Amino acid sequence: MSPPFVEISFHVRYAETDAMGVVHHAAYIIWFEEGRSAFMRACGLPYSEVERRGYWFTVAEVHARFHAPARYDERVLVRTRIAELRSRGLTFAYEVRRASDEALLVTGETRHICIDHTGAVRRIPQDLWEVLQSAFEEKQRERSS
Repeated sequence: MSPPFVEISFHVRYAETDAMGVVHHAAYIIWFEEGRSAFMRACGLPYSEVERRGYWFTVAEVHARFHAPARYDERVLVRTRIAELRSRGLTFAYEVRRASDEALLVTGETRHICIDHTGAVRRIPQDLWEVLQSAFEEKQRERSS
């Protein structure tokens, strides 16, 4: 994954595995959420602050592609970056890798729409936009160098 991304790591929990001993597909969606929460905190914009201000980035789409399984107690890395930023929403991209050998396990994206407390679609407020734009532009600069 091209920088800048935010990386979190943890051990696969037993409760996240299925009868075949591998991580159940639904767990990856939760890991994506953990990744984007960490990304927002790293930008200095915790998601709790966005909500406190009366805005939510509701999930409109989720995509995941499974490359290899993760298993109980393996340490995994979740890397998150902004893939697209628009006036009323954004898309996060994710990579999940096994920490021991950096094997690619899952890639994915979530697309989010900015809404207010009534559920109406809104433009991302200017100050929030500037924080997100800065992270997105940093990614673009890294790709072009």
